[in-house]
Amino acid sequence: MPINEIVIKGAREHNLKNVDVTIPRDKLVVMTGLSGSGKSSLAFDTIYADGQRRYVESLSSYARMFLGQMDKPDVDSIEGLSPAISIDQKTTSKNPRSTVGTVTEIYDYLRLLYARIGVPHCPVCGREIRQQTVDQIVDKIMELDEGTKIQLLAPIVRGRKGEHTKELERARKSGYVRVRIDGITYDLSEEIKIEKNKKHTIEIVVDRLVIKEGIKSRLTDSIETVSSLTGGLVGVDVIGGEEMLFSQNYACPEHGVSIDELTPRMFSFNNPFGACEKCTGLGVFKKIDPELIIPNKDLSIRQGAIKASGWNSLEEGSIAMMYFNAISETYGISLDEPVKNLDKDAIDVFLYGTQGQKLHLKRGNKFYKADYQAEFEGVIPNLERRYKESNSDWAKADIEAYMSDEKCPACHGERLKKESLSVTVGGINIAELCHKSVAKALEFFENLEISDRDKLIGEQIIKEIKSRLGFLKSVGLEYLTLSRSAGTLSGGESQRIRLATQIGSSLVGVLYILDEPSIGLHQRDNDKLIATLKRLRDLGNTLIVVEHDEDTIRAADFVVDVGPGAGIHGGEIVCAGTVDDIMKCKRSITGQYLSGEKKIPVPETRRKGNGKFLKVIGATQNNLKNIDVEIPLGTFTCVTGVSGSGKSSLVNEIIYKELAGRLNRAKIRSGAFKEMQGIEHLDKVIDIDQSPIGRTPRSNPATYTGVFTDIRELFAQTADAKMKGYGAGRFSFNVKGGRCEACEGDGIIKIEMHFLPDVYVPCEVCGGMRYNRETLEVRYKGKNIYDVLEMTVEEGVEFFSAIPKISRKLETLYEVGLGYVKIGQAATTLSGGEAQRVKLATELSKRATGRTIYILDEPTTGLHTADVHKLIEVLQKLADGGNTVLVIEHNLDVIKTADHIIDLGPEGGDGGGTIVCTGTPEEIAACDRSYTGQYLRKML
Repeated sequence: MPINEIVIKGAREHNLKNVDVTIPRDKLVVMTGLSGSGKSSLAFDTIYADGQRRYVESLSSYARMFLGQMDKPDVDSIEGLSPAISIDQKTTSKNPRSTVGTVTEIYDYLRLLYARIGVPHCPVCGREIRQQTVDQIVDKIMELDEGTKIQLLAPIVRGRKGEHTKELERARKSGYVRVRIDGITYDLSEEIKIEKNKKHTIEIVVDRLVIKEGIKSRLTDSIETVSSLTGGLVGVDVIGGEEMLFSQNYACPEHGVSIDELTPRMFSFNNPFGACEKCTGLGVFKKIDPELIIPNKDLSIRQGAIKASGWNSLEEGSIAMMYFNAISETYGISLDEPVKNLDKDAIDVFLYGTQGQKLHLKRGNKFYKADYQAEFEGVIPNLERRYKESNSDWAKADIEAYMSDEKCPACHGERLKKESLSVTVGGINIAELCHKSVAKALEFFENLEISDRDKLIGEQIIKEIKSRLGFLKSVGLEYLTLSRSAGTLSGGESQRIRLATQIGSSLVGVLYILDEPSIGLHQRDNDKLIATLKRLRDLGNTLIVVEHDEDTIRAADFVVDVGPGAGIHGGEIVCAGTVDDIMKCKRSITGQYLSGEKKIPVPETRRKGNGKFLKVIGATQNNLKNIDVEIPLGTFTCVTGVSGSGKSSLVNEIIYKELAGRLNRAKIRSGAFKEMQGIEHLDKVIDIDQSPIGRTPRSNPATYTGVFTDIRELFAQTADAKMKGYGAGRFSFNVKGGRCEACEGDGIIKIEMHFLPDVYVPCEVCGGMRYNRETLEVRYKGKNIYDVLEMTVEEGVEFFSAIPKISRKLETLYEVGLGYVKIGQAATTLSGGEAQRVKLATELSKRATGRTIYILDEPTTGLHTADVHKLIEVLQKLADGGNTVLVIEHNLDVIKTADHIIDLGPEGGDGGGTIVCTGTPEEIAACDRSYTGQYLRKML
């Protein structure tokens, strides 16, 4: 009898309260519930962790060594589990060598296609390259000057790892005397040891000749011998000249450029055989950026326009001022004129030096005077020299702050050698193909015309490429280019790429667990995603999707609602069944929002703003088409548009980076635009993202919001503490004094186990309380410092109600919906949405200046509708204080409550980058060209 259910009994991971739940197999199951209710604990930490662990345990102990150990989740039993594959958002590769093409494996097929049916051209003249005969090779060698000494080499091993003893032995037995290994010549009679794990090139010296009349027949014989050894490759080492490589396979007769036999590795930018030698396949260089050296051109040199490590001190008598004064005297350049009024040559003297001209330098104070002549190397060459010469990581990091990426001058950002780029299929090279969007690449392959022979060879490969491009299109990613760096993708995009890759593998009987795949997707593309999920289910797989999106919940076969609240108030199964069952369930908050019993109200009035605007003129970053954008200050403004329409390019790359550089003095280079007006109306920019508030268990909401400092000071003022002479530092678990020294204030000790996962045990000395006995004896209202850290925010608000300084900060945490979080909960255990709300609470608790701009990129990620409701209230509060809130969002509940909307599009990628319409939500809904408007109409 086939098992058609997954039965979970006694799940207690994190905040789950010993729950039992039965999930149907081969169905699309959605797990929903408030943020922090325990959905992820059930889906990822229980079901996925156990499926993964059981699969790994079925492997040999040798294989398990490489996979690491899996913890057994805290659950009594799970029946009916399949091998589990998790598709979450955290696994995006930030490696600069990863691109959309390599992640989806499409690039691997493209490399194979180009290696098998590519047409090589000469990199110099562009003519098609044909094979060379022995006679042509002899003629080319005979063109060398008479008397030139040459060695004919047979490259038998090229760039392969190993000791290659067989090849060397064979050469010795064949009577050869010399061999060249990695450029060094050895005698074959001696014992040659080469390293097994390094790549080597081995060439047999077949003949040594001097160019003169009458050697043609011997040369011809030797070349034939070399060809027979290597399969058509002939190396010529010209003593005192440049080496020549001939191929009986491919070479340009006019320029003598030979190309090796085409292999897939020639087209890989992660392999030395294909990668551009200058940038090693990265396509970019880190170079000192003049824009970061002179970030504010409104200042003069004397006011400190030049911001660079070692050139910031502008007192008279400093080395910087000594050079600047001398330049001013010699070249007649004013040090008091704003930099924007100086001509380029004048600025170049400061940046790039005097190019050999000596300056008359004067330096001194009341004790000494010095007078001498010297040239000035320039600020940028000075930084470059110090960067190369320094051994200090700190000094290098300091100078790296002034560097930005610049295209490699050799390959112009194409990453490959010019030989690889001169191979074409359908008239374009592999880099040009990768610069096409997925939709354009599909079109290219649909219309590709090749010869019948090439059709036979390439048919299978092209079929694979087309199907993979089709999968990317089906998950709404047709706007991505294959050459786009994987590190620049949003969490939702990278997750959908992995989803497309999984469909490509078309496995059956697998349990897929997805974490909010709809993130970053416009409502328009949601239907595509749901169709893709259903397609995976119809292949015969079980899908468990952790999701808050209403469309996905309504499309599910089975819904599990975890809750009813979050944290300690959650961890139960409120209801499990169809969508109708959930809507009928009185306890289910999800059900109340689905049935319309609860809803997020549309505001009565929209703010008009304070009459001032932040204007971006001529934005051209990525796909933006030279647009001008106005953001009304003092409002809650939403930037909307389909995925890939240019929202992040406008908000994150241009507005945030420019404001951070100008207002917060951050050393970052903004995206491409002409000018930005209205910055004077703002005093700071704050980016509130979902990155963790800390990377170690030592950081927690109390330390991040600063409330822990107030709590420690309060404890230091108690009678007990004063009697013992304790200060606030005594109550910190990060410094010696009050903390338990056995665990150094961690409360747990890590015990390393070989062959088993590391075990964390509570510290025996303090029992996991982090502090020593003396410190824990100090109490306030009967509670010691450990008890306070263990309280939830909700309990803390009540406990500290008499201390406004502390209660105000805790109240803001409670207002953003984090009442269930412990005051001292480790930062590493907070979800992205929770971390974001801790940051919001910290901002809310500060005194508002009314001149701050807050930037949020999809703040509703990971939030349930009830949490979105709270989030909107917080954002409205920030705007009520006169501040500007700028949000990128697809969530219609957030969009309908905004004061002003900027809708970009109309499509993604090349089809986007323009402004479709701007105005209030009502005005956007009335705009027929706007996809956002079409979906917004139903909400207003």
